[in-house]
Amino acid sequence: MKLEFHGLSKQFDQGRMILQPMDFCDEIHTLAIIGPSGGGKSTLLRIIGGLLPPSSGTLSINGEELPKEEEGLQRYRKKLGFVFQQGGLFRHLSARENIVLPLTKVHGYSETEAGKRADELLERFGLGADGHKKPAALSGGQQQRVAIARAIAAKPGILLLDEPTSALDPEYTTEVLDIVNELKEEGLDFIIVTHEMGFARHACEKAAFLCEGKLMEYGSSSEIFDAPKSEQLKNFLGRLLEWNM
Repeated sequence: MKLEFHGLSKQFDQGRMILQPMDFCDEIHTLAIIGPSGGGKSTLLRIIGGLLPPSSGTLSINGEELPKEEEGLQRYRKKLGFVFQQGGLFRHLSARENIVLPLTKVHGYSETEAGKRADELLERFGLGADGHKKPAALSGGQQQRVAIARAIAAKPGILLLDEPTSALDPEYTTEVLDIVNELKEEGLDFIIVTHEMGFARHACEKAAFLCEGKLMEYGSSSEIFDAPKSEQLKNFLGRLLEWNM
């Protein structure tokens, strides 16, 4: 996918600038957005996903500019899959129903088509026997697998993941990241906000470092992790690696 934005910024009502005006243009397939908490990572991802309007600037994916009106935004969002930090599942629906509902209500699938697609994905992700369970009866890792299944059910062109493992134990974190890597091997483009530096380094083609609302560094993952240029990135990686040597 070709991701491009110019003068993109986000300022909230209190006057606090979450994203400083930034420019970007590149052809990417897998991108990790890394950086300290509060640096603007999730805000940028939500703008890319059409869930949050920018305060200024333009953004386009594959030449299609981010619409401003709601009708255009709905069409834009249909081409994307989104996985949130806590999964974002409907608590009153079963795992299967969580996948079926957007297929029928948003994407125009029939109940039969949606049910078949949901069953295929649940089986694929090791949840074939758990489709009747509601989120409260599933582990954190299982919930995120359902969330990923829901996000890719309509076969989006791009998958956006906002710290999908932040609330998971290490075992479940590996589960979820393995699925994302498997989807990458099948050719699905994705952008992930993550604190899992090993995944960002080895599974993502490119990486972007956001700090204090600024796009400080961008390049191949090997460049970002092996040859950081800014003091901010050097310090960020140094703190993370201090207890992982």
